[in-house]
Amino acid sequence: MLAALEAQARRLAGTTIAELIAADPARARDFALRTGPLYANFSRQRFDRVALDALFGIAEQADLAGAMRKLLDGATVNPTEGRAALHSALRGDTSSAAIARDARAQAVAAQARMRELIEQLEASDVTDIVSVGIGGSDLGPRLIVDALALPDARFRVHFISNVDGNAARRTLAGLDPKRTAAIVISKTFGTQETLLNGGIVRNWLGDDSRLYAVSTNAQRVADFGIPPERTLPMWDWVGGRYSLWSAVGFPIALALGMDCFLQLLDGAAAMDAHAGSAPLRENIAVWHALTAVWNRNALHAATQAVLPYDDRLKLLPNYLQQLVMESLGKSVKLDGSAVGIDTVPVWWGGAGTDTQHSFFQALHQGTQVVPADFIGVLQADHPHAQNHAALLANLLAQTEALANGQGSDDPHRRYPGNRPSTLLLLDALTPQSLGMLVALYEHSVYLQSVLWGINAFDQFGVELGKQVANSLLPALSGEGEAADAVTRELLREFNARR
Repeated sequence: MLAALEAQARRLAGTTIAELIAADPARARDFALRTGPLYANFSRQRFDRVALDALFGIAEQADLAGAMRKLLDGATVNPTEGRAALHSALRGDTSSAAIARDARAQAVAAQARMRELIEQLEASDVTDIVSVGIGGSDLGPRLIVDALALPDARFRVHFISNVDGNAARRTLAGLDPKRTAAIVISKTFGTQETLLNGGIVRNWLGDDSRLYAVSTNAQRVADFGIPPERTLPMWDWVGGRYSLWSAVGFPIALALGMDCFLQLLDGAAAMDAHAGSAPLRENIAVWHALTAVWNRNALHAATQAVLPYDDRLKLLPNYLQQLVMESLGKSVKLDGSAVGIDTVPVWWGGAGTDTQHSFFQALHQGTQVVPADFIGVLQADHPHAQNHAALLANLLAQTEALANGQGSDDPHRRYPGNRPSTLLLLDALTPQSLGMLVALYEHSVYLQSVLWGINAFDQFGVELGKQVANSLLPALSGEGEAADAVTRELLREFNARR
């Protein structure tokens, strides 16, 4: 694969994006796809039709269509842990396979329990919800709530993730414990940060009757003091970063209402249906995955920016950092051999137009080319028409300027251009369209893993630091000593100054 991509990149090395567009008048239309309220335009990427044919040839050799069916049908796509990855079953009937149907039935039952608990809380005097979790138990719900919550919602939902006590202190400040309920979300109910923060919130509430849990480990939840009737299930066939569609989305349903939560699932299910059935050349998830592999392995881009031009999506880069980098940050193949090529780039970004006044200087004139996903929302949900027009004008202008650049006799005022980007547009920001967008990224990540021959669904790389941290806790209390020489010196400095 690498040799074929690099050969195409060498052929195109002297051709700019502007020249590719000028030479192919139909490119802007032909390199664009739509499904439902989601539109994607890849015409400002640095490949032509010949290179695209090579990419789709690689997709056919890797059987991306078959890989999508395996995912949706509940095959063991996570072989290092011997599991399926059935997050698609949480949101729709995407497969007739028995394992998928069973998972779907469990998901529907959990949704019914979520609705019951929400109705109970709606009948109470609770006004605020505190959600305690970290990683996949926090980033997805936090993104969706921040993007879609309305000021007149029945519940105000707040999030605590960082083990830093300042996070809990600031979140709880100003809340009334008598009018607050809390949800502790942890798949194993063994995550240090979540249990410490959960303990803070439990003590602050002073009443365990308003404490809820989402977990796979019923015994640990019970030991924490939360009974089964206030516990919602999780399953080992859903990875944490794919879990917002499950009962992990309980904070979403509280913030938006259960009906809106189901619309979010419907949008994701629509993307599942598209990714699982559309022909490769009409499949947005396949185009997105192939573009990512092209930029990483043919153009050797070390980073990837994601730039939502809607302030409601400002947390999307944070969410995608975990989804993409935890899934694709692998250096060995499924068989344990070295992957042999670069895998995931560093994902980063922020909301336009704020970021235009921070790091866009580097995007336009820096020495490293950074491919970017620009995301826009066509219809505004506010009455400020001039602001929205300015936002969309900036969105279009930045993608154009990055691609085309601008010459100048003054080298300091010269824009080299030839900076690739993909434009993703939502007709409006709704639960359905946001569900589609997030599911698009999920499927793109999975397809990239298939092309690289790696496992997108384990995350062993996050464990070592946790293990070392646990071993150092006694040393921080003066009850032991670290084995590492540098850490011993740092501990002496810590303890001398604390």
